[in-house]
Amino acid sequence: MPLARVLVVEDDDAIRRGVCDALAFHGYTVLEAAEGRSGLETASSAGVDLVLLDVLMPGLDGMAVLERLRRVRPSLPVIFLTAKGEQEDKVRGLRLGADDYVVKPFGASELIARVEAVLRRSAERPQPLRALSIAGCTMDFERRELTRADGSRAVLPEREAELLAYLAHNRGRAISRDELLLRVWGIDPRGMQTRTVDMAVARLREQLRDDAAEPRFIVTVRGRGYMLAAGPDGPEAPP
Repeated sequence: MPLARVLVVEDDDAIRRGVCDALAFHGYTVLEAAEGRSGLETASSAGVDLVLLDVLMPGLDGMAVLERLRRVRPSLPVIFLTAKGEQEDKVRGLRLGADDYVVKPFGASELIARVEAVLRRSAERPQPLRALSIAGCTMDFERRELTRADGSRAVLPEREAELLAYLAHNRGRAISRDELLLRVWGIDPRGMQTRTVDMAVARLREQLRDDAAEPRFIVTVRGRGYMLAAGPDGPEAPP
């Protein structure tokens, strides 16, 4: 039985063939694409479990592919394959959501070990939330639509919906502003002074009709950050 479906997106025919052969030898089902646009289409629609993605490709490069892929399959594991080993390229790729980074030339054993490790980690990730009940409201994350107890509705901006989802995945844990900036906004918080997170939380509280003076649902944890409260007044995932 095949271990997983892996898509190899690489414009160099020899490298792509070698990677595909190594994966197939170790029991993986392999799909391949020779350029970014077809790779993006396959990754978005073919039910693959992991993508090995070359960075330097003509046309749509690996960074652009990953950025677009994250909009449609935010939790799909991606490992970058690249000849560039500069630190800034690694950092940029990881901030865009890459799970690992392999610098060419690499051996088959190293590549297979990294594929195994990323697949193992991804199996432990929380699945993307589809819906959430909180404060008498129901949040549909696919539509970004909040339905309140009185029947009124509001469509949340994308970033505020992502913020609520991140808080929900980590319910009961105080999350720092720096972590939220990095994980939700994709911004390096080092040396930054910004009220971006505070303003987004304030808008979320307003939409949830959570008392800004004494919030019960999105709680401020002094000196630590914000937390989505757990318990009878906190969030529950709908059945």
